[in-house]
Amino acid sequence: MRAYLATSIGVACTAVLVLPLSLPTGALAASPAAPPSGRNAGPWTGPRAHPDAAAVPGSTESVPLRALGSNRARGAAVEQGVAARDVRPFSLVGVVWDDADDELRGTVQVRTRAVGTHVWSGWLEVETHNQEHGADLGTQERDSGTVRGSTAPLWVGDSDGVELRVRATEEEGETGPVRSLLPRGLRLELVDPGEEPETLPYTPGEDRPEGRPDDRTDTRPGADSGTATGTPASLVTGTSPASGTMTGELAGVAAMSAEDMASSAVNEGLTELGAAEIPALTKAAVAAQADAAAKPYAAPRPRIITRKGWGANESLREKRFGYTSTVKAAFVHHSATGNNYTCKQSPSVLRGIYRYHVKSSGWRDIGYNFAVDKCGNIYEGRAGGVAKPVLGAHTLGFNTNTTGIAVLGSYSGTNPPSAATTAVAKLTAWKLGLHGRNPRAKVTLTSGGSGKYGKGARVSLNTISGHRDGFSTDCPGTRLYGKLGGIRTSAARYQGR
Repeated sequence: MRAYLATSIGVACTAVLVLPLSLPTGALAASPAAPPSGRNAGPWTGPRAHPDAAAVPGSTESVPLRALGSNRARGAAVEQGVAARDVRPFSLVGVVWDDADDELRGTVQVRTRAVGTHVWSGWLEVETHNQEHGADLGTQERDSGTVRGSTAPLWVGDSDGVELRVRATEEEGETGPVRSLLPRGLRLELVDPGEEPETLPYTPGEDRPEGRPDDRTDTRPGADSGTATGTPASLVTGTSPASGTMTGELAGVAAMSAEDMASSAVNEGLTELGAAEIPALTKAAVAAQADAAAKPYAAPRPRIITRKGWGANESLREKRFGYTSTVKAAFVHHSATGNNYTCKQSPSVLRGIYRYHVKSSGWRDIGYNFAVDKCGNIYEGRAGGVAKPVLGAHTLGFNTNTTGIAVLGSYSGTNPPSAATTAVAKLTAWKLGLHGRNPRAKVTLTSGGSGKYGKGARVSLNTISGHRDGFSTDCPGTRLYGKLGGIRTSAARYQGR
């Protein structure tokens, strides 16, 4: 099974730019001096910092952990943390360490202070078992030298104070040399996802903007017949058909960076260049565009919010796109970021995860191919094109020939909303249908080495599987995992099976 890298950028397929391969930068961006620490110093009232560059929205502040306790008999630290302190505003936290092969055997707890107040949260648990996510062993992304060990990120909302404690629960080396009980180089990552995009796409459940179709289906001429809905002719010529002057839409395209254009151009034929969303498409229209093998069971395309729509900063990611050969299966995850978010905050949560995956964990892009929020909104994840077989970093050992879908939230003890599971069913029906896959069938995948299956093992899995099916993990949470049977049935029905 091959995997390859490619970069394309264009306006109506008329221009192509090949961009050089550059690995993601490290997690420790230089930042101005931290504000005064101390529990009683009060909320941080200074400006938001942008340590990456003045023009880059959002920031990542990295704070080294210090020993909080020790095992005197062994002389090794068993508890590290960050004392209560004031920090610049942030909304998402996580812990990273130097060696991605090391495992954090212990607990991570954090408490935060709501921005502009003196109100602290209780202690919140951070999911430590995150090693099962990420690029497969032996791949270019995994061997880049930038990848770090990391916990799952946790969304805490707008905060400007933090306290952290990490405690080891296992001791190593009961005999012989004393060894560190926690990974080396532990650092607390405080992520500010940046401001919202100026215009966010319509969200189901909110008041519907006047004039928008109820089902958000593409009703433009040619949509039902399967005609591609690419860039308007005025964008190709660069002028307004009536006046010969640059249109507002083209002016917006002209202001896009090369990375923005590349990320948008790979969705050509699905929506306009620079669009904030890909509209829903009928089953007949999808079938008209499908190849002969996929045509009989093509499913309607759901509305998908693009990376532009959720405000992805395309300068953060690796410039080239990674692809695999096909899509045989879909792995469902929960993001383990907690359920303390509103649907209007979903783009911020996604920007936080994206920044954490790239700047803190050292990945080339966000790991998931798609994300779904609690209101059922579907978001484009890793760049490369929603209809293409983009190589993700979501299920260690099984990223090849699969797609990864993360439901934003934590679903070990909480039931996922029906809007979210319905969205997963619609998304998997469409995505798998593009490759002629039956959502209720089994597929055989070859493991790249996962801890549950050795490298080279051929494994029979459900076409729609949970992360735990490919790795020994709780993900996607017991409650969400229990919904997968219904998701398979619904997805098959959307395909007309």
